[in-house]
Amino acid sequence: MKTTNRTKTKRLALIALIAALYVALCLVLAPLSYNAVQVRVSEALTLLPVLFPEAVWGVTIGCFLSNLYSMSPWDMLFGTLATLISAWMTLKLARVRTKGLPLAAALPPILVNAVIVGAEITYIFMPETAGIEVLLFNMLTVGIGQLISCGVIGVVLVTVLERIPAVRRLMEADKEAC
Repeated sequence: MKTTNRTKTKRLALIALIAALYVALCLVLAPLSYNAVQVRVSEALTLLPVLFPEAVWGVTIGCFLSNLYSMSPWDMLFGTLATLISAWMTLKLARVRTKGLPLAAALPPILVNAVIVGAEITYIFMPETAGIEVLLFNMLTVGIGQLISCGVIGVVLVTVLERIPAVRRLMEADKEAC
């Protein structure tokens, strides 16, 4: 099917909406979103590529804009890169289901962020104490935060959204446009 300007506009609007939601959630829940031990609830949106491929760009842009608030160029780079990799891998696992749930899609944001952000916290923000124990601890705490955000909230979010008829119609229209 030919992609029309209207279809392109809808896709861009969806990307912008997801990016805005990501930023809004980060800022409203700032105490949870910007500490060494964090539960960045907005990371639940990294499961949206299960429903919409455009969400990869929406969460990536949203993460970058949210990380501007952290004032760390390292966080802007590594945090955004972790979200981009996670969202892309989530898209690749979109059809894998366990008892109807997108559990496999939740693994990339948990694991990738645990490794990348855990290493970032250890080697960039705590270089004087950097060691394997500190690295593993930071990976564990980031992983637990991501487990809550993506493995629980994200899975519930996707499961609820895909049962809403209007969202299903949007998903079908998206598939036809590709």
